[in-house]
Amino acid sequence: MAWSVSVSCCLDCTIEEARAMLMDPATLQHVAAPILRFRPIDPPHWPAPWQEGDYLASVRLFGILPLGHQWIRTRFPPLPDNDGAGGFAVRDNGSGRLARVWDHWVFARPQAAGRTSYTDRVHVEAGLLTPLVWAFAQGFYRWRQARLRKLAAGS
Repeated sequence: MAWSVSVSCCLDCTIEEARAMLMDPATLQHVAAPILRFRPIDPPHWPAPWQEGDYLASVRLFGILPLGHQWIRTRFPPLPDNDGAGGFAVRDNGSGRLARVWDHWVFARPQAAGRTSYTDRVHVEAGLLTPLVWAFAQGFYRWRQARLRKLAAGS
């Protein structure tokens, strides 16, 4: 059974700026650092901007401890309840050695005064390690959003 994490924040940038940031693979590296480091394997380079597709990456904890390979499977589904408001969704229905399910959704919606509502929602399944992977995801997505908020404030 999958365990879920949902973390939300408000970004100090427009929805267009948020989309541009999130579609840049360098943003993934920035917001994940230094906790996780991703290195593309197949293909050997990230697309810029992200495209729908399946990408195999090696993952290291703090850039040192190998966590194995992770499939990043990016899709851009319609945003539920968007009503043409200009928001967007990104889905990474990933899997890897530690987590056979790492189903990460990003939801972004425009807010007043040029701000953006942002949510990370992830469902994880890792067998007996699920509680540990879930606890890691709780902290990781909070860290990631703190880094993303700082990045957005500078845009």
